Amino acid sequence: MGRGRAKAKQTKVARQLKYGGPQTDFDRLQAEIGSGESHVAEPLETDVDVVDDPYADDPYAKYYDEDEEAESG
Repeated sequence: MGRGRAKAKQTKVARQLKYGGPQTDFDRLQAEIGSGESHVAEPLETDVDVVDDPYADDPYAKYYDEDEEAESG
């Protein structure tokens, strides 16, 4: 017992969030979007170190199953 008041408050808050929601300031949003400033991100670095597969030349690699090792280990 004694849960009625807490449950009622939770229900009230849930209804406010569901149906009320936060109020959006559209004037501020429009000023932010239409400010004329260009926000261009710097290009990402294209030099990426490629790591070769150390097991590429292993003749038994095709027989290795990762799933079987995960189950037994």
